[in-house]
Amino acid sequence: AKQRPADNPLIVHICSLTQLQHLLQPYAKSTLTTSKSPDRNDADPIPAIYHPLIRRFWPGPLTILLSNPPDTVLAPEVTAGLPTFGVRMPSSPLALALIKIADTPLAAPSANASSKPSPTTAEHVLHDLNGRIEIILDAGSCEVGVESTVVDGLSNPPLVLRPGGISLDQIRECRGWANVVKGYKDGAEGGNAPRAPGMKYKHYSPRAKVILVEPGIGSGRLDISIVSDYIAHGVKSIGILRTRRWKADQLRTTSVDGGDGKLKELEILDISLGNTTTNIARNLFSGLRELDQKGVDVIFVEGIDDSEGDAAAAVMNRLRKAAEVEIKS
Repeated sequence: AKQRPADNPLIVHICSLTQLQHLLQPYAKSTLTTSKSPDRNDADPIPAIYHPLIRRFWPGPLTILLSNPPDTVLAPEVTAGLPTFGVRMPSSPLALALIKIADTPLAAPSANASSKPSPTTAEHVLHDLNGRIEIILDAGSCEVGVESTVVDGLSNPPLVLRPGGISLDQIRECRGWANVVKGYKDGAEGGNAPRAPGMKYKHYSPRAKVILVEPGIGSGRLDISIVSDYIAHGVKSIGILRTRRWKADQLRTTSVDGGDGKLKELEILDISLGNTTTNIARNLFSGLRELDQKGVDVIFVEGIDDSEGDAAAAVMNRLRKAAEVEIKS
């Protein structure tokens, strides 16, 4: 339905640790823990390195990478032919109920057209997949906005393969994860099949051209010379996604090229994503979608400092994958 590349693995979603343990040992008798917090148990097929993360972050936006067992029940379409697979326990009560009723783990991607901004509301899903899917379950807007963090505890040192709702600093606070390192690039990664969703391909991109202005450029304003370059290339309307420094309606009263009136011919749509990292992450995809649906030709996005922690790295990772042009100091 979403035309996802076949070599992009899916994430498996579970509603309990018992379900995951049975997935890792599908034909073994269950002598395993059934609690949310796994204790040390030699029979437990979940690697011990993940136990601190599971106790703290599940249910929640964290995906862990596991080895696919020899007698796996997962189809090759789920793993993209890789020897590993990603799994998480979502926090949505509706998602957990659905998985429990199905009585089986569910492998599922985000409900958007491939490469487009991820959906954060049921309306976004309907816009992208209307006529391609049978039903939409509406549990309200997403709380986090960006996708789950993907971690690989099978590597030494452990890796973050995709930044997301759980920050690197939060992960480092967990036992056994103090030396975790970044294992991803902010641009689309070529080469072999990606080890986690969102790694290889250009992602999160609206129809409009996205221009990312890295933080620290200008003095609290969108540089008018940048906009002028795109006026010359036939742009009729632009969208602006502001975060912390750019001022609202800053371009409506600004002239270009000595006041020749070019700027006044532009339709300018301005959206604030908020001034906190949490709000920016929550509103990013909906802001991109809103401007795209209004038909703007170019979207200028005010970047944030990705060293701030929390979801800042995830926000900038998504923007760098979406952007056709990245303007740095």
